[in-house]
Amino acid sequence: MGGSGSKGKGGWPFSSSAGGSDSGSDGSEQTLARLKGSRSATPFVFTRRSSLYYDEDGDLAHEFYEETVVTKNGRKKSKLKRIQKNLIPQGIVKLDHPCIHVDFPIILCEV
Repeated sequence: MGGSGSKGKGGWPFSSSAGGSDSGSDGSEQTLARLKGSRSATPFVFTRRSSLYYDEDGDLAHEFYEETVVTKNGRKKSKLKRIQKNLIPQGIVKLDHPCIHVDFPIILCEV
């Protein structure tokens, strides 16, 4: 759900290759043990990067258009022109409800 992360060596705390290993348990138990031992690592995503933009007037939207009037052979015709300049991205947005990260390695429901 839009969570950012790196795919570098040992970058994700839930991967089976990061950290030490217990010889007496399977991979899911190792992952849960690492999850409980690490206070900074969490499977939840609390923020995301927004896809909305602010325009010069302070309006917030995905896209902005300007209506232009074109005169051709004495006829007036209006067209919509997409505005792509002077837009400021909204940035990081806090989610109302936390989501589970897409790279979380535990099966939550099996049918």
